[in-house]
Amino acid sequence: MNEDFFHKPKGYFKQTPNLPDYETTYKNFSWEKAKEDELTWFEDGKINAAYNAIDRHLTTFRKNKIALYWEGDNNETEKYTFEEVSYLSNQYGNYFKSLGVDRSDRVFIFLPRIPPLYFSFLGILKIGAIAGTLFSAFQEQALFDRLENSSAKVLITNTELSQRVEKIRHKLPHLKHIIIVDEPEFSQNITKQSKDIHIARMDPDDYAFMLYTSGTTGKPKGVVHRHLAILSEHMTAKYVLDLHDEDTYWCTADPGWVTGIAYEILGSWSNGVTSLVFSGRFAAEKWYQLLQKYKISVWYTAPTAVRMLMAQGETLVKKHDLSSLRHLLSVGEPLNPEAIRWGLKAFGLPFHDTWWQTETGAISIANYPCMDVKIGSMGKPTPGVEAAIIDEEGNELPVGKEGNLALRKGWPSMMKTIWHRHVKYDSYFVKEWYISGDRAWKDKDGYFWFVGRADDVIKTSGERVGPFEVESALVEHPSVVEAGVIGKPDQLRGEIIKAFVVLKSGVKPTDELKEELSLFVKKHLAGHAYPREIEFIDKLPKTRSGKIMRRILKAKELGLPIGDTSTLEEF
Repeated sequence: MNEDFFHKPKGYFKQTPNLPDYETTYKNFSWEKAKEDELTWFEDGKINAAYNAIDRHLTTFRKNKIALYWEGDNNETEKYTFEEVSYLSNQYGNYFKSLGVDRSDRVFIFLPRIPPLYFSFLGILKIGAIAGTLFSAFQEQALFDRLENSSAKVLITNTELSQRVEKIRHKLPHLKHIIIVDEPEFSQNITKQSKDIHIARMDPDDYAFMLYTSGTTGKPKGVVHRHLAILSEHMTAKYVLDLHDEDTYWCTADPGWVTGIAYEILGSWSNGVTSLVFSGRFAAEKWYQLLQKYKISVWYTAPTAVRMLMAQGETLVKKHDLSSLRHLLSVGEPLNPEAIRWGLKAFGLPFHDTWWQTETGAISIANYPCMDVKIGSMGKPTPGVEAAIIDEEGNELPVGKEGNLALRKGWPSMMKTIWHRHVKYDSYFVKEWYISGDRAWKDKDGYFWFVGRADDVIKTSGERVGPFEVESALVEHPSVVEAGVIGKPDQLRGEIIKAFVVLKSGVKPTDELKEELSLFVKKHLAGHAYPREIEFIDKLPKTRSGKIMRRILKAKELGLPIGDTSTLEEF
């Protein structure tokens, strides 16, 4: 392995990849063929995403296979086979129907990661309603914005969280029912329901689920996905996550975020994999215990979590038997090169970065098991997705030129609409391209490289600097856990680079260290790309998916309005 390339050695694979040859598969891939080969359809071209995730396995050997291992905050454990998940989600669906839930009604779930969240989500899709997921950390304003905008008819929650909803219920005339899953009455109502259900036969374009994402300004926007999105989710779970029947898989995401839907419910289960869900908070030792206890083989997590594990060192890793691991992936924020190198040291495996968004509905650019990893690269587009770097007019740019990262319209999990905001939806597209809002460039081998959000890129002394490369350079320093970088207005240079740095435990924040870090970045990157200002902070503002919210760092620094903070982990 050299500085920027990890060549997978002979004997690297514990399992032959589902995608053994990227270039051949990419060249010959057809969504029409994948539709026929990979999904189960009803007559007249109808489909149901929840049926494909769970129920179709009941006619195979997977019927009695464990679908879900669940572990709670206090070490409680439950497990469910595919048949049990099917029957329970049928009962949930029948109960929702008994409350008058019809096709296209919005039913929102406001729960921690407990089994009823998963049964509810599947039950909602089975009856043709639209599922919405809400982070359990949401407070009154965030809840109101989403429930009011969506005109949600039903909310599923628990006793503790329901108290937040009661404070705003009088302002939500469309909200007819609040279901409390930890009340005895709820269990009784579910038990009364039939385990059989009429699965709604949906058109591929019919809406299945929606998530709200925050922008820099304005209220959060409702991104809506259709039932056919499961095709993209299924194929990427097969090719990128490389899920096999023998695997036990752990995705650490919350279903309040699109990863928790695409790769903890729909795409992963449609591949028939056994999954672990852990409802507790992050703790390095607990995570290693879970990896060991459940013999996790495929692990999908966030760069934030990887950096937090790095901060705890390798000694803790070595105390656990993690020999079951064979494939590691990350999502949420580009993965710093140092985190990939650390994965190789700690686990003997690199983390494979994946790039996608709530709006894309499934992994769009990735590093694959069959490919060598260019450390720091986003990887290559998933089969069936065409990616390019384009200018403001929608023209493709040449190799090595930075521009807008765009995807050609028409892949199955591309968002179907922004709820009640068609003009906003149309603004995402130029000609035949979906504009991601990320800046990137493509190298001569077809690998894509992330620069930053379009509004995050720093222009200093006439040079453009991506905050991610500066953050990655800072994280390489042995004293640093995490860094967030912004451009700060400067009369002489246009902007200067300011870094907010989280130090490792026990490291003293001194002026000498600031100077050392600036010189360290200058040496690693370029003379113009080092932070002229450094501020030590305890934690960075991040979304629950682990994305550093640079706009909030910038707003605080400049004394500007912070905007919507409802998707922040802690604020």
